[in-house]
Amino acid sequence: MKILQRIHPVLLVVIAMFSVQWGAALAKSLFAEFGAITVVFWRVALGAVMLLIIVRPALRAISRKQWKTSIIFGIVLVSLNVTYYLSLERLPLGLCVTIEFIGPLAVAAWHSHRKLDFLWVALAAFGIALLNPFSGHVDAVGFVLALLAGAFWGLYIILGEKLGSATPGALGLTVAMSIGTLLLVPVKIIDAPEWLNILPALPFAAAVALLSSVIPYSFEIEALRRMPAKVFGIMMSLEPACAAVVGFLVLGERLTLWQCLAIAAVMTASFGAARGTPSVPMDD
Repeated sequence: MKILQRIHPVLLVVIAMFSVQWGAALAKSLFAEFGAITVVFWRVALGAVMLLIIVRPALRAISRKQWKTSIIFGIVLVSLNVTYYLSLERLPLGLCVTIEFIGPLAVAAWHSHRKLDFLWVALAAFGIALLNPFSGHVDAVGFVLALLAGAFWGLYIILGEKLGSATPGALGLTVAMSIGTLLLVPVKIIDAPEWLNILPALPFAAAVALLSSVIPYSFEIEALRRMPAKVFGIMMSLEPACAAVVGFLVLGERLTLWQCLAIAAVMTASFGAARGTPSVPMDD
């Protein structure tokens, strides 16, 4: 989408960050009635439909390399969505994103290769330990699912850079979302035969797809084309706090002092690790 090329990459990341958290809060409000799997299916499916309408990809013009990159990205994207929503079903939004953030932190630390990064990793581990899933205050299954989502988030960042360089505009994302929808169809059918029950709430599901998929993924892919990993990682370190604020404002989720300290520790570690990543001149 050419209009995104006119927007500064820093602004693209900020918009994407708030958009995805508002979308997650709206999605969580639908979980009680429809379940996480149904919501994530319609999020991906409607997002794919929106992108197909906007991008109108010429499938025959897509090279084998572009297909391969898009398909792999689509698999990672679906895995990220499913594990994230299943964890969000059990955890407050701010905690879920904090635990999940171990993925981007690992990517930032991997790119840095500094001895100081061991300190940042230790600080992040300390923050995660403060949540202590064995204490009974944090759902253990949700904790593990959030860790899995973090691993897929790290892969998303790595593959997102490759997708952005291998495909023009939102072409790769459109193909990836479409592939992701096809992968989720059998999962949804097995999950429950009443998967069309969400139809009365389809406008809300469409809003979730727009806020959580179309806007943030399109904006982040475009930003990753023109933004070094260092800057992207530093900005993303604000996401746990953003999630906690949105969770409080939209869902009324209150966090304990220890949970807030955990969020602060992970954010500090992410910021420190991201500062050490190799810097590449940013394209304005």
